Amino acid sequence: MSTVAEVESALRKMPVQEARAVSVWLQEYLDEQWDQQMDSDIAAGRLDKVWNKVEAQIAAGNTKPLDEVINDS
Repeated sequence: MSTVAEVESALRKMPVQEARAVSVWLQEYLDEQWDQQMDSDIAAGRLDKVWNKVEAQIAAGNTKPLDEVINDS
């Protein structure tokens, strides 16, 4: 299988429980890929500008505790 269409077709043919197992595996795989990309971006300094803005907002007192944000919803 080398195309999305082939993978989709194979998933449609398998029992639901097996498709769910593939779904769990795929989510874990994608999470790992995301983590690796974030680590790479951090190491390369690609997030430094954003982090500096966050630190400035914290220093200026422009933040709320997460509990307040959640409870305001």
